[in-house]
Order: sequence, then C-alpha cells, then structure tokens
Amino acid sequence: MKGFGELEAAIMDALWRADGPLVVREVREAMIYDRDVAYTTVMTVTNILYHKGLLHREKAGRAWLYWPRETREEHTARVMSEIFSGCGDPGTTMLRFVESFSDEEMARLNEVLREVRARRTAQARSLMD
Repeated sequence: MKGFGELEAAIMDALWRADGPLVVREVREAMIYDRDVAYTTVMTVTNILYHKGLLHREKAGRAWLYWPRETREEHTARVMSEIFSGCGDPGTTMLRFVESFSDEEMARLNEVLREVRARRTAQARSLMD
C-alpha cells in the first residue's frame, strides 16, 4: 500500500482538520506545507484524491466542495489492515509490530481489546434477542 505524497498528505490533513467541506481555495489556505503551491496544483491533486476514492465532492456554484470519505483514524486503520493482509505472515508481522509498543501503548491496546470484546458480546446478545 502506497502512502500519500507530501502534497496529498497536506491536502488530506487540511480536510481532516476542517469542520466541514471546503472548496479548493479554502483547502489551499488551510494547508500546512513548507512552500507556496499554485491554486491549480491543489485543484489537480484534490481532483486526483477524489478519483482515488478518498474524497467526496459536491458542486457549489462554480466550485467543488470536498470532504474526506473516512476519518483520519478510519483511513489509518484501513491502511494498516491492508498492510497486515498483504504481508507474508500476518501473525508474525503483528507480533513484531506489537513488540515495538511502549508500556503505555500496551496498556492502551489492552483497553481497546476489552472494548472490542464488550461490543462484540453486546452485538451477539442483541442478535439473539
């Protein structure tokens, strides 16, 4: 799975931080990027992100409004899932990944696992009712 290029990442970050959909001009103004980028360049890359399926868009007058199809966290989780499913041995890859966690990250992982188990148990009970 290929990650974002620098400009793609800056555009996605601007859209993830936004309170709602943005037109390209607003995306360009909200971007945190180390050099000036032409409006047309931002427009082109935003259009590419739309065609890659990463953004929604809707016509607003003569401009397009853009917003992410998924949250930053949903995107990251999907990419991680693709990485694990695309590696030779997902179990070993996951083991090596978790071995690199700090004690705080391990504690958070345990909390998340408890939360997932509780949700699945509640879901199973609701299906049986």
